[in-house]
Amino acid sequence: MTLPWKVADFQLTDHEGHPFTARQLQGRPSLVFFGFTHCPDVCPTTLAKLAQVKNAAAVPGLQVLFVTVDPQRDTPALVGKYAHAFDPEFIGLTGDPKALEKMLAAFKVVALRVDLPGGDYTMDHSAAVFLVDANARVVGVFTPPFDTRRFAQDLKLAAPHLTARS
Repeated sequence: MTLPWKVADFQLTDHEGHPFTARQLQGRPSLVFFGFTHCPDVCPTTLAKLAQVKNAAAVPGLQVLFVTVDPQRDTPALVGKYAHAFDPEFIGLTGDPKALEKMLAAFKVVALRVDLPGGDYTMDHSAAVFLVDANARVVGVFTPPFDTRRFAQDLKLAAPHLTARS
């Protein structure tokens, strides 16, 4: 992956049922994480750390987006409730499978359904967190394991470079 790259347009639905497009990435920095509400470990751990990082870094205007990779189970209300359990300002996003495929491609994220015995399933997915600047460009990629103190320090250092430029 070569940084930075412009996020291709997409259209998802936020946790309030409103459209959410690449336009909503413009004007303020964002952290974007892909996961699903039935995730047993990686997703809740990462979202808890993102809440800590957001508070510690105190980057003005920073928004955190939780994008589901499981549109079959993750309705707007469910993805919002899940994201808000970690921070009431987190934005939960979902959409139809084709729209989510476009979003995954825009961020170069892989997600695969894995069937489990008994008819249930889980989702294997990339666990990176993407830093998007106010011009809707991916300018950083954080990979696990996440050290919240270091992550927050890196965000503070990046903050002056995340504002919109013409």
